[in-house]
Amino acid sequence: MWGKEWRQQAWNQLDRVWDILIIGGGITGAGILRQAVEEGYTALLVESGDFSSGTSSKSSKLIHGGFRYLRNKQFSVTRESVHEREWLLKEARDLVTPLGFLMPCPHDPKVARQYSIGVILYDLLASKWQHSYLSRSEMLKRCPDLESADLNGGYLYYDAAMDDSRVILRLLGEAVAAGGTALNYTRASSLLKDASGQVRGAMLVDQSPAGMGEREVQARVVINATGPWSDELRAQVGAPARLRRLRGSHLVFSRERLNLRQAITLRHPGDHRAMFAIPWEGVTLVGTTDLDHAYPLAQGEPFTTPREIDYILTAARDTFPSLGLGEADILSSFSGLRPVVNTGQVDPSKESRAHVVWEENGLITITGGKYTTFRLMAEAALQRVLPRLPHPANLAKRKHYFAEFSNGASPSGLSAPQYRYLLGRYGSATAELLAGTDPVELQPIHHLPNIWAELRWTARGGAVEHLDDLLLRRVRLGLLLPDGARTDMERIRALAQPELGWSNERWDAELTRYYDIYAKSYSPAPLGF
Repeated sequence: MWGKEWRQQAWNQLDRVWDILIIGGGITGAGILRQAVEEGYTALLVESGDFSSGTSSKSSKLIHGGFRYLRNKQFSVTRESVHEREWLLKEARDLVTPLGFLMPCPHDPKVARQYSIGVILYDLLASKWQHSYLSRSEMLKRCPDLESADLNGGYLYYDAAMDDSRVILRLLGEAVAAGGTALNYTRASSLLKDASGQVRGAMLVDQSPAGMGEREVQARVVINATGPWSDELRAQVGAPARLRRLRGSHLVFSRERLNLRQAITLRHPGDHRAMFAIPWEGVTLVGTTDLDHAYPLAQGEPFTTPREIDYILTAARDTFPSLGLGEADILSSFSGLRPVVNTGQVDPSKESRAHVVWEENGLITITGGKYTTFRLMAEAALQRVLPRLPHPANLAKRKHYFAEFSNGASPSGLSAPQYRYLLGRYGSATAELLAGTDPVELQPIHHLPNIWAELRWTARGGAVEHLDDLLLRRVRLGLLLPDGARTDMERIRALAQPELGWSNERWDAELTRYYDIYAKSYSPAPLGF
């Protein structure tokens, strides 16, 4: 992936006129970079923080149509999404995986009828027929913790799960291997304009610990893919704010307290919003909320508020009444901001999740949308800028976003599921990850699907600039283990510090930074700003 001197080498090669400069290192920017490189364009992506450090590492970890959007009659968004889900299940095998959902039905016949119509529509929009009705006893056999007097039966339907950060890192890795350039911790401080006032580049400032200064970068096209931060960049061309930032928060529980074999679509007892309980990476997620984010973006990462914790726990207790889940059972939390086009809906959940493309004084902004539809968003952005690029593109032909590779038999010391897990996340680089690895490092990290070798290899070639990059986005132990993986920190240090080349003083400073970020935005009871 990213070699030892990758950052300096990339910085030294910025002095050229790029076909496309992409600002934003989330799923949308990563998709655009991958497609642009595949079409033969010179493309540079810059991200002011770490890759995926914004919304794209804080999603519900699903590739899905959005069952709740049917209730809002957003049929086109759902149709696009379920078709993209089917494509990704084939394209990103073992990275995007099928996930069954149980949807409990109450005794209320009106609600049961709505659910029945919903699952039928959901499958019809995907041109498949995979759902089934389950009796109360069948539901309880699949999930005994659903025991409730109001449980009358339910439905089984299918969506898909993924690790949102690893999808982006795989996309970026594929793009870089194919000739693209991606730089994290590189801020576009100001847009550059030509004599007619059209955007033709940006001033880039290195915000990594290397501190390489600033550089003017020229580009035929500048694409704003900064998600919730889009309005801030658009303001530089005098464009009015048009986004509504909606916060979605999740709570993470251990499998010991909430053990699910399949996901659960649940209905909040208060406002009847659709929510999810999802088995993921050895833990269980419950969420999400949908609230206006009233805090300035410059203050720091969003966090789950006490109001949201109570809201999510209320839904969890109602769905799993026998477990008695409480605040003491929360392993960690996380919150992300959805960039939704503001249409003035009173209920935030009724805002459309469709994507939009705006062109303002030469700046192209692609925003809105969903994680699942990133390919469609990438193609929409490129379609808009084709007249300004040096050669045509064939966007009608679907390209491979993820390189194909041969699985082969699992190496000694790894089970077949462990090997498929690694292949999904690291692709063809898996062989390099495993080469010469100490058998001890092939052991699982506690109850998680991860192995210890991932920490060493990712520290070596994963574009890690800070400890939170490693533990919150590369190998996500900060979310998956108690207290941000504090009890395992010495072993983590032994694996990662030599590869990162950090002094003891640097490691201590990074540890302080990491624990501060964890306490404010990822702990069971976040402290906030």
